[in-house]
Amino acid sequence: MAHITFESKDIAPFVADHELDEMQPLVTMADQTLRNGTGAGADYTDWIDWPETYDKAEFDRIKKAAQKIKSESKALVVIGIGGSYLGAKMAIDFLHPMFSNELSDEERDGVKIYYAGNSTSASYLNDLIRVLGDQDFSVNVISKSGTTTEPSMAFRVFKQLLEKKYGEEGAKKRIYATTDANVGALHGEAALKNYETFTIPDGIGGRFSVLTAVGLLPIAASGADIDALMQGAADAKNEYTDSDLKKNDAYKYAAIRRILYDKGYTTELLINWEPSMQYLSEWWKQLMGESEGKNQKGIYPSSANYSTDLHSLGQYIQEGRRDLFETVVKLDNPLSNLDLPIEAENNDGLAYLEGKTIDEVNTKAFQGVVMAHVDGGVPNLAVHLPKQDAYTLGYMIYFFEMAVGISGYLFGINPFNQPGVEAYKTAMFALLGKPGYEEQSKVYENRLKK
Repeated sequence: MAHITFESKDIAPFVADHELDEMQPLVTMADQTLRNGTGAGADYTDWIDWPETYDKAEFDRIKKAAQKIKSESKALVVIGIGGSYLGAKMAIDFLHPMFSNELSDEERDGVKIYYAGNSTSASYLNDLIRVLGDQDFSVNVISKSGTTTEPSMAFRVFKQLLEKKYGEEGAKKRIYATTDANVGALHGEAALKNYETFTIPDGIGGRFSVLTAVGLLPIAASGADIDALMQGAADAKNEYTDSDLKKNDAYKYAAIRRILYDKGYTTELLINWEPSMQYLSEWWKQLMGESEGKNQKGIYPSSANYSTDLHSLGQYIQEGRRDLFETVVKLDNPLSNLDLPIEAENNDGLAYLEGKTIDEVNTKAFQGVVMAHVDGGVPNLAVHLPKQDAYTLGYMIYFFEMAVGISGYLFGINPFNQPGVEAYKTAMFALLGKPGYEEQSKVYENRLKK
């Protein structure tokens, strides 16, 4: 029995049972394509078996490095962009109290985690430097090539800060490089300067990399249980093996999404009811968007944070264009709960809620919103998480990874490349005068003058 629960009863008005039956041959074919490695992008499907085949020796080194970071630093700056930080931030936010960085050292399980290299904002870097102040800190720089603009700039900044604070030799001992095993600028620098290094596997793309050293080192340094995280993913791997839609919820989710897409539901909102799960949505958006958005196909991945966004997006979702559907990731048991205080007076009109917990209110709000949105013509799916722990998170990560792998082949595209990502880089490099982009520079400069 699956550890997480996929609920699809609320799509009954939109998808008939026979439509799922008719999808079965296509899903079976997609399953064979994915598992036999005969489809486009097959070189990047090592994530399928990774929860069992991961490098155990490196895994032990990750745990030792995390302990070293915790013993000598108050903070870890994680430098990366896209898949090189979204998975780690998603996991760390999910597994710790909302304001973990603000807790005392005694209350916090690991070091404070900060992120850099995920934008080109100077103000952000200056603000982070100010927050770090005179705290002892280490750096985990994550880049396959070592030349991606945003993290490369941030690494220069924080490497210089480390060298100023600890000297060149001391700085080297506080830099952890997660990069290619054999080639690339960061690999070369790490070898030259003797940084401790961890590997980004060749057969796993960035958006699938959270269960590799890319995500595991910062997650471990935060104090989370990465053994349980990997066990959850391993158990999910064993759960989602049968291509039968009646037995495989990850495949059923992929199939329903495709049926809805063919009916004009081209936008999917991932919904959460916990602020600590906001970055789950950001991780999911990259996973889905980079995997499916090709050849003018694919479901547009968006998100909303309830109940907050019901006060801004709620009107559109209820009565706007009927081209969207919702997938709710509902946490059934949050990290903590709170009783609503009882007051003698009822000035705020909340007496009817006295005796209830805040999470009871949250759950009833979730149920009511689903009913209202379905009545308004918005198909709703739900993924229920029983607990907010590392095992559950690993299980859920694998659920969504497997679903999008199948979904990509159902769309007839390569779900494991991202050719469109390079377009903005070409324009940016040309405008910045990067060597090799001289011809493009003239074109873009002329466009700016018009």
